[in-house]
Amino acid sequence: LLCYRRQRQMCIRDSNSTRQGDAEAGRKEIRVVTSKTSLAYIGLGSNLDHPPRQIRNAMHALDDLPRTRVVEDSGLFLSKPMVPPAGPITQPDYYNAVVKIETQLDAYDLLEQLQYIEHAQHRKRRDHWGPRTIELEILMFDDLQMNSERLSLPHPGIGQREFVLYPLRNIDDSLEIPGRGMLNDLIEHCPLNGLQYLGTIEGYEE
Repeated sequence: LLCYRRQRQMCIRDSNSTRQGDAEAGRKEIRVVTSKTSLAYIGLGSNLDHPPRQIRNAMHALDDLPRTRVVEDSGLFLSKPMVPPAGPITQPDYYNAVVKIETQLDAYDLLEQLQYIEHAQHRKRRDHWGPRTIELEILMFDDLQMNSERLSLPHPGIGQREFVLYPLRNIDDSLEIPGRGMLNDLIEHCPLNGLQYLGTIEGYEE
């Protein structure tokens, strides 16, 4: 009888342990893991192979990225090529836009995804100042300020580029650039330099 009682007590303890383990396993299964959603602004530029189409395709590709969606875009602009320190390079004018996205990717993962899009659209990295089918740059990522070998945020040239500042204003004229100041204050010191607004990205026809 004593042996029977001991065996029964052991079975009860084992049963309770099993139920507790099942409950803990159940809690793990229904646990929801959430990721932080960030706001980022992406600069787009192209001056080769039907640039408006390149801009449009890149914007669609951004919207197709994992855990990412396009919130708003600036419309399409036409700008003069930047002049390198060694002097002007003969090349076509650029088509530019800025796209605002929400993403759960971190900044480095987003950078890799942008490079994949560039590769898919046949970006050739032969000349830093030369023409290109598409260029995608992270201009801002939340309020992040950083300077690493792979990525600097905000983009180092953001305060001097008319083809970035004016499109940004089309999205949010009250924007503050982390570490640089208010967007409208930066625009006051940045001439248009021939920048033209062409219309919507989806609606513009070459």
